[in-house]
Amino acid sequence: MPKDLAGWLAYIEQQHPQSIALGLERVGRVRDAICLAPAVPVITVAGTNGKGSTCAMLEAILAAAGYRVGLYTSPHLLRYNERVRIGGREAGDGALVSAFARVEAARTGTGDDIQLTYFEFGTLAALDLFRRSAVDVMVLEVGMGGRLDAVNAIDADCAIVTSIGMDHMDYLGVTLEAIGHEKAGIFRTGKPAVLADPKAPASVLAHAQAIGARLLRIGQEFGYDRENDQWSFWGPAGRKAGLPYPALRGGIQLQNASAALAALETLRECLPVSLRDLRRGLAGVELPGRFQLLPGRPALVLDVGHNPQAAAVLAENLSDMGPCSGTSAVFGMLRDKDIAGVVKLLAPHIDRWFVCTLPPPRGAQASELAQALRQAGVDAVREFENPATAYAAACSGAAENDRIVVFGSFHTVADVIAARERS
Repeated sequence: MPKDLAGWLAYIEQQHPQSIALGLERVGRVRDAICLAPAVPVITVAGTNGKGSTCAMLEAILAAAGYRVGLYTSPHLLRYNERVRIGGREAGDGALVSAFARVEAARTGTGDDIQLTYFEFGTLAALDLFRRSAVDVMVLEVGMGGRLDAVNAIDADCAIVTSIGMDHMDYLGVTLEAIGHEKAGIFRTGKPAVLADPKAPASVLAHAQAIGARLLRIGQEFGYDRENDQWSFWGPAGRKAGLPYPALRGGIQLQNASAALAALETLRECLPVSLRDLRRGLAGVELPGRFQLLPGRPALVLDVGHNPQAAAVLAENLSDMGPCSGTSAVFGMLRDKDIAGVVKLLAPHIDRWFVCTLPPPRGAQASELAQALRQAGVDAVREFENPATAYAAACSGAAENDRIVVFGSFHTVADVIAARERS
């Protein structure tokens, strides 16, 4: 068996012939073998966009209230350890290695050849660590969809769907109704189901009603009001006024924050949170790569957005930043994403494009991105072999009052962060 974390990650990546294999039967059998039924409240978060931000806000608020939070998210930017946080700290290499070993022992101890994907293996390891670390609450981010995602092998005490857009169509369906049905699969009978998408497809509401979930919809059972430098949340338990804007940038974050507060309100009997805790958590929340503005000149924006819905939010956020002398984009995407859709939304906001190749098998070539841009009428395009070299070129030609936007994929942002750390 592997001895270190790098070895384990290489090992679990080879355990299933497919990188993605949706379904709960395999992961459920290993879950039962290792006895991973949680004894603490579980909040599960699904959605096309906004999942990571909502999870981060939940963690920050609950931590401010004194709870020991187990947070599981994906993907990571620089280190696998980022995916598993306990009490506000990333899990250490040793803890992850031990958890992987326990999952492997349970997997092989069933007597059957149960093949787990990389994500399934990691999900079970995270749940094992949370149980052994005596967390007070688990916040679990769905990897893809919801209904057949490994995270859904654990029943949620409150489920959140942040948004529904066209992404992962090869696995979730080619219509919003189909994708919505998959995401609504995290809802449970008799349990709160928080829906933060004001334009959610009918399939989400239909599923919630069919199983008897306690549906809370933004704009109906809960919502928010902007109040100059502050905002108010309202829900079944009343209004909470004088809240600070979330430390995460962008207007869409009030939608995500409202979902987090609605979820916490439904769990107030087992996880009471004060108004002071809400304020401290919202003001102190951090999440790298989500419209993250780094200090210095030229201005640098990092955004992992990789689908048209996220691109629309990024475009709005760039407009809200105000004027600058010029905007350069370091742009790399996966080829199974809607490259043309993203380009169409952001082309009016970018002056110069530095496109880059991402690693195979899923990464798009720089030439593919350049072709999509030229088809959209963009001529100011340069091609690079990776995000780091594209970023270096963008910096070399940028004026002090310019801004550089790095976006299109977790891989793109991670590569640029790593390059900055090396310099």
